[in-house]
Amino acid sequence: MTLEISPVATLQGDLRPPSDKSLTHRAYMFASIADGDSVVRMPLRGEDCESTLHCLIQLGLRHEWMSPSEIRLVPPREWQVPRGDLDCGNSGTTMRLMSGLLASRPLDVTLVGDASLSRRPMQRIAEPLRMMGATVEGDTAPLHIVGGQLRGIDYVSPVASAQIKSCVLLAGLGAEGVTSVREPSPSRDHTERMLRATGVRIEQNGAVSLAGGQRPHGFEITIPADISSAAFFLVAAAMLPQSSLAIHDLSMNPTRTGILDVLRQCGVPYELLGEREELGEPVSTLEIRAPKFLKPFEISGSLVPRLIDEIPVLAVLATQCEGTSVIRDARELRVKETDRIETVSTGLRAMGAEVETFEDGLAITGPTKLKAAQIDAAGDHRIGMAFAIAGLISDGGVKIDNAESIATSYPGFTDDLMRLAII
Repeated sequence: MTLEISPVATLQGDLRPPSDKSLTHRAYMFASIADGDSVVRMPLRGEDCESTLHCLIQLGLRHEWMSPSEIRLVPPREWQVPRGDLDCGNSGTTMRLMSGLLASRPLDVTLVGDASLSRRPMQRIAEPLRMMGATVEGDTAPLHIVGGQLRGIDYVSPVASAQIKSCVLLAGLGAEGVTSVREPSPSRDHTERMLRATGVRIEQNGAVSLAGGQRPHGFEITIPADISSAAFFLVAAAMLPQSSLAIHDLSMNPTRTGILDVLRQCGVPYELLGEREELGEPVSTLEIRAPKFLKPFEISGSLVPRLIDEIPVLAVLATQCEGTSVIRDARELRVKETDRIETVSTGLRAMGAEVETFEDGLAITGPTKLKAAQIDAAGDHRIGMAFAIAGLISDGGVKIDNAESIATSYPGFTDDLMRLAII
């Protein structure tokens, strides 16, 4: 699919972005191991989360759609052997977290994915699961897992990764003894918050620890909106003069709000209103306005895990900042759906931007009037959406090839963009 985006004058209006993908994945998985029924409202209906739901149904999870936006989930007494391979599609979250759940159960299962997911590294979760006693064959998909009786470990993760941490903790729920995970810097804590909110006892003191043999209680949750999806509109509003947006029901988990730190560096005014909680997760409305000019920013160190998925669109923002913006310590970008460092830099250079690349990041000097270009999203949803935002401020728009992957996380992206845009 080729997506064509024309330049616009400004963005105005109200937005409720898609529900949080990470929370939808976890809600489905927690419901599959809970001690009672659960209800999930406003789940993300994108392809990645559907992959998680379909895998769990094959393992015995029963479900009933009460309405198009509300699903009741009934956990199986015992997980069943699926009739075939579990297809994780393009979803790294599905494959990595599901591996943790499967490892503690007496099942022989193979996890597969599409061509992109099959290139992504899985050794990072296979290693701790093997240390716990599971049989895991493959360091990339397909992963063949033979689960069984696990023992708790004290695992020191080489990288700050919520997927690694969550995989090990979910395996630890079914392990003997205590399982702990230590990271070089804090990663997203959705799993810890949901564990605590559903009655699982965890300790956090330099490591995240839990004792095996615990089960989450059944729960109800209305999934808040995803800040990673909102990021594209936050950046667009910051770059387009006179823009003013109100973004509602937004997940404000502090391990995910690094983009707000960057907006502050750039001098972008915003305000949080109506703060509340949803199953341990803070939620707010965010109002944002375009500044008179944009100051350059720096991203490195502990800030990186808090905005790793937003870096492609923040690179677009950097092209409009007055000076050089620098992104370092983001080597993880090279093993996402694409090598995002190279994909972003190639696309921005094609649009006339001044970009220097490093092994772990980028330096971008602006402001630059971006020119029209044809961009290959390479099947990466965040690349596709990032360059759609770049097209809004270009002198002739962009054509984005292989943009169908946008539907994996934001099926209504183009419709929302056109609704808010003023030509």
